[in-house]
Amino acid sequence: MGLLSSILGKVLGDQLADAIKKQINDATGNATGTPASSPANPAPSAPSRSSQAFTAPVREKSDAEWRAFFREILQAECYSYTIREDVPVTELAGYASDEFKIYKTRPRQMYRAEWGQPYTFVLYQGLTPKGVVMLGSGHSHDSNVKYLVARMYAKKLNIPYINFYTQMPNQRGYVIGRLHKYLG
Repeated sequence: MGLLSSILGKVLGDQLADAIKKQINDATGNATGTPASSPANPAPSAPSRSSQAFTAPVREKSDAEWRAFFREILQAECYSYTIREDVPVTELAGYASDEFKIYKTRPRQMYRAEWGQPYTFVLYQGLTPKGVVMLGSGHSHDSNVKYLVARMYAKKLNIPYINFYTQMPNQRGYVIGRLHKYLG
C-alpha cells in the first residue's frame, strides 16, 4: 500500500490519495492499514450470513418472463394506449428501402424495412403509433443489424424507440421512469 500511496500522492495530490486509500481500506474492512490477513486481522474462515446473500446466484429471467413483466407494466402505466406485440417494421414503415449510416465503413448503405427486428411492443393511440419498446441483450441492441434497422426506421418515423437490455435488472421504477420520459 506504501508504493501505491506514494504514486497516488504524486499523481493526484495527497488529499485525494488519502481519500482513495480510505475507500480501499473501507472496502476490504481494513481501517487500520494492516494487511487483510495478518495475525492482528485474520482472514475469516467461513462466510458470514450477510456475504452469503451477496454470493447467491441470481436466476435470470427467460424471454417469456421478461415479456410478461413488461406487458404488465405497459398495461398498468400506459392504459391510454393500445399495445401490440411483435409488430413488423414494415407495418409502420411500409416496404421501404432507405439509406442509413449505421456502420462507419458503409456510410451510404441501403437498408430494407423488412430486415428490421420486429418491435417487441408498439403503443398506439387510435391508429397512430406513439412509441416502440424493444427488448434484447446489449449485444443485439448495439451491433445486430436487425435491431439497428428497426431503430433507424422508428427514428425516421419520429416514433420514440425505448430499448431495454434484458441482461440488466430493469427494476419496475426504472422501467416506468423511462416510459414516462419518452412517452410523456
